[in-house]
Amino acid sequence: MTDARSDLSIVAIIPLYNGARWIEQSIRSVLSQTRKPDEFIVVDDGSTDDGLAIVERLAREHHITLLRKTNGGQSAARNYAVAHSKSALIALLDQDDIWHPRHLEALVAVFTEHKGPPLGWVYSDFDDIDHDGKMVSRTYVEHPRLENPKRHLYSILQHGVIIQPSATLISRTAFEAVGGFDERLCGYEDDDLFLRMFREGFDNAYVPYSTSQWRIHSSSCGASDRHDNSLRLYIRKLLDAFPDDLWRGHYYTRDIIAPRFINIWLLMYVRALRYKNHAKMREYVSDALALVPLLRLRRRLLYATALPLMRFPLLGNAILAMRQIGRRVLLWISAAQPSARARQ
Repeated sequence: MTDARSDLSIVAIIPLYNGARWIEQSIRSVLSQTRKPDEFIVVDDGSTDDGLAIVERLAREHHITLLRKTNGGQSAARNYAVAHSKSALIALLDQDDIWHPRHLEALVAVFTEHKGPPLGWVYSDFDDIDHDGKMVSRTYVEHPRLENPKRHLYSILQHGVIIQPSATLISRTAFEAVGGFDERLCGYEDDDLFLRMFREGFDNAYVPYSTSQWRIHSSSCGASDRHDNSLRLYIRKLLDAFPDDLWRGHYYTRDIIAPRFINIWLLMYVRALRYKNHAKMREYVSDALALVPLLRLRRRLLYATALPLMRFPLLGNAILAMRQIGRRVLLWISAAQPSARARQ
């Protein structure tokens, strides 16, 4: 078994699927690294646009290994590339994301310094950029509510892992120990992978500044029917893996998983509302309703009353507006309380 603390070889992996618009910029961000990868693999996942021709041209100029496979999704493409590589550390980059020049240098340094349990992965904060590569947010992970590095299962289940694969460097030992990515997932496959590594006892470390850029746009996997189905599968995996632990008093299903993913379905409902996609709105309401029986009684009654009405767009819009007003009132009350106490 390879020890990543002594073997610091790195394979950079980019899965490609119809990414002609962005793939050259992503590849050049790998080529511009101050710490060059020992292997560089682009795996074409059945593209039908000009992206493959762009990679072929760049591969003639640089040391890039181009693999090809029939379309099976991003998780399968990543696993395929890992299986065709040999380096001890795995650096993933999505076709529309970008590494800052010192990305690999910053993350591999942590592997040289780490003490304690075997280090499964290192991750950093990242920038949020839009479709055209313009800055939206300089940081994404650095937030007081989020635990970094990951230390507690309760926190991970409550907030999600919030780790972007393009912002990670992963130990091959840990990756192979958990069987790699679940190839059924396109969306939440990263949460699933890192949660399984955490549960297997691998440690993780966090670099508190951006070393990469994550491009969020409507044509990404996160805005597709495939993503919706992946989310349903991931929720089922969590419910099966984490029933309520009565002995510890940790009600994973009742207090964390069900409320968290009802809120996620409602966020997706709001997005569908913006696009006036009424079919998707009804679909997301049904997904949220399926989790309602798992809640505490008071929440169960609230959602069981409100959610069926949200199948009708006008009523759904009104309920969401009332919910937003309620939140603002609570924020106003909490902000006013300290000044009221000061006057006393």
